[in-house]
Amino acid sequence: MKMLLELVPVPVTDVDRAKAFYERAGFGVDVDVQPAEGVRVVQLTPPGSACSIVLSTGLPALADMVPGSARGLHLVVGDAVEARAELARRGVPVGDVDEHDQGMKFVPFADPDGNTWVLQEMPWRAGDFRGVR
Repeated sequence: MKMLLELVPVPVTDVDRAKAFYERAGFGVDVDVQPAEGVRVVQLTPPGSACSIVLSTGLPALADMVPGSARGLHLVVGDAVEARAELARRGVPVGDVDEHDQGMKFVPFADPDGNTWVLQEMPWRAGDFRGVR
């Protein structure tokens, strides 16, 4: 059986502010719709990812999610130092590169609501990123 994770809800207080942050971070906007009164769905995808995030208002299934409660969402990158520099260049506040055993590197950052993200470099996955910028 094949199962593809393709959408992760990220709870935020202000969809427009969060959308602007994620666009600044390089995420592409796939969907921004208001299918019903009081309902808004914004879907964004990190560059090169098969999984997107959704920011929303008015969806009962997601209404009880606490803004800022998403923790440790990982974005796997080919070069953590380069990815950190790109986010910083785009005006995204990022932490320092934290290097671990086997050359693994992590760089933390958070959206305006405090949902936390980590850029993760795993040297043995370098082939996944050849020719990707």
